Amino acid sequence: MATRLGLGLPQMRQYDIGKDVPEVARTAEQIGYESLWVFERALFPEPATQGLYGIEGLPWPDQYRHVADPLVTLTLAAAATERARLGSSVLVAPLHVPFQLAKSLATLDAASGGRVIAGLGTGWSVDEYAASGVRPIEERGQVLDEIIEVCRAVWGADPVSYDGRITKIASAEVGPKPARPIPIMLAASNKKAQQRLVDHADGWLPVGMGVEQIAAQWRQLQDLAAERGRKEPIQTVLRVNAVHTPKAYDGADRQPFQGDVAQIVEDLVAHAEIGLDEILLELQATPRDAEELKDLAAEVYEKARAAGV
Repeated sequence: MATRLGLGLPQMRQYDIGKDVPEVARTAEQIGYESLWVFERALFPEPATQGLYGIEGLPWPDQYRHVADPLVTLTLAAAATERARLGSSVLVAPLHVPFQLAKSLATLDAASGGRVIAGLGTGWSVDEYAASGVRPIEERGQVLDEIIEVCRAVWGADPVSYDGRITKIASAEVGPKPARPIPIMLAASNKKAQQRLVDHADGWLPVGMGVEQIAAQWRQLQDLAAERGRKEPIQTVLRVNAVHTPKAYDGADRQPFQGDVAQIVEDLVAHAEIGLDEILLELQATPRDAEELKDLAAEVYEKARAAGV
């Protein structure tokens, strides 16, 4: 069975969001991509308070200076497509008010006919947390726990009630409801986050850093699920942040998914052998415009399928 393939939607500075998102979404669905994805980067601190991922001295990539809102982007894609699932990898969930996030996702799922995948993470930027004003970054795990609980409550049967640290819902009707149960997927890169995933979520959203690392994390997660008595299978979508170069990258330090199309496909083949359900191709960083992104997406898809992905 072939690995499902998804495509990241254009959210960066070089794209005309209102025009390019619907066009890329329609084209991707026609090519054969089964899902469309967004990510969240709320702001770009200048000067940077901390390094990328909180790592001292690691610079933020320039493309993070201008990233369109993920839910608005998904809404544009939903209106332009019919079949492709609509996912986030990831929403930095604690930047959002829990009740409003649950309601927005439910509305989008109802409007799209049941196509939303709620991919959530806690993020790492102290500046984004300060700007959102929901709760301090130190409480991000607790906030994510509450968001998951609020989503389950809001998406469930009326009357809805919830009494949490942030969210207080007296008995109320809340609609629209999702067209079907929205899967919640988590990034979950450490032990505590993996326990949250195993106990409370539907799936896992790893980032492609290399075959051995992803395979080891997947085994660890499966072992933890067995230890904690989980019966339901864990859905998996691997995110790969590709850096496309017109010519083959011949450096000895080539990172996974860096290089020409042949090299990106070679890495796709290797990662597909891990046995994950789906691979999300994030290709938008290097194309100069939507036409280049569509051409690149078509070429990668065609060659990946020809290679057995």
